[in-house]
Amino acid sequence: MRKIIILATMLVALAACTQETETTTTVSDTGTTQSSTTSYPAVDTAATAEATRDAADAARDAAYETGTAMETAGKKIQEKTKTD
Repeated sequence: MRKIIILATMLVALAACTQETETTTTVSDTGTTQSSTTSYPAVDTAATAEATRDAADAARDAAYETGTAMETAGKKIQEKTKTD
């Protein structure tokens, strides 16, 4: 369960952040050029929302599977410890 939550969180972070680069070039009156490049993370809100939904679905599925396994184990314990 914990691994699924960690994986889902990493998926959200990976899907939501991309790298954008912006380059600016300036030409002076004498004809010299100067260029500067800036890189920064960009957040894609649509990808973030989708990844969040996927993570929530994965967590819900894991919780359901855990509950089902516990219920099955409880029934088997009851069968083995029945005193008639």
